[in-house]
Amino acid sequence: MEVKIGVQNAAREMVLESGQTPDQVAEAVQAAITAGGLLALEDDKGRRVLVPADRLAYVEIGPSASRRVGFGAA
Repeated sequence: MEVKIGVQNAAREMVLESGQTPDQVAEAVQAAITAGGLLALEDDKGRRVLVPADRLAYVEIGPSASRRVGFGAA
């Protein structure tokens, strides 16, 4: 699944592919906001992403988007 994280005062959003379920990601976000700590997520390659909960602008959880190739891909 694809997770997009908007961070306050950052020009770009963070995008990662995660093997976690949408419910697991939502629970991690809720726990981080409630505790005021860090949001910790792991991507498909085993890398961990840590974001301070007080800097989260938004978290978008959705299915993985297939990559389109070519000029006429729609």
